[in-house]
Amino acid sequence: MSGTLSGLADAVAAMGGLLAGAVRRPAGPGEELGRLAAVGPRAAGQEEDYAQIVEAVYEGFLLHYRSGRFVVTGDPDLTLLAGDRLYALGLSRLADLGDLDAVATLADVISGCAQAEAEGDPARADAVWRAGAEAVGGGARGRTHSVSFP
Repeated sequence: MSGTLSGLADAVAAMGGLLAGAVRRPAGPGEELGRLAAVGPRAAGQEEDYAQIVEAVYEGFLLHYRSGRFVVTGDPDLTLLAGDRLYALGLSRLADLGDLDAVATLADVISGCAQAEAEGDPARADAVWRAGAEAVGGGARGRTHSVSFP
C-alpha cells in the first residue's frame, strides 16, 4: 500500500484544471484508512483501487472540515469544491467497480461525519471513518448494505 496517497495525488494532478494546480506531494504516509479497506475480502484482487478510493473520499472530507494532505488551495471556496470533487472521484471509481453496497457505505460515512462535525464531535467523525473504511473492505460483494457507525 506504500504510495497510495502519492498515486492518488498523481491521478488528481493528471485530471488537470484548477485542482491539479493545488496538488502537493503528501507529507507523510497517512494511508491508514486505505489500508483498512484494502485488507478486507471485498477488496481482494483490487487492494490498491479500494485504498485509493477510500483515501480520495477521506481527502474530500478533510478538505471540507480540516486540512487536506495533498490538496492545498489557499482559497476556501476552491477548497470546498476540491473536497466535492474528491468525494465524487472516489464514489464514481467505486461505482465503476460495480460495488454499489460500498458506495452506499461511503455515502453513510460522509453523512455521519458531516453530522459529527456539525455537532462539534471530531472524535466521533474519526470513529465513523475507521468503521466505514473497515466496512468498505470487509463486506462481501453482493452483500446487502448494512453497517452502523458510532
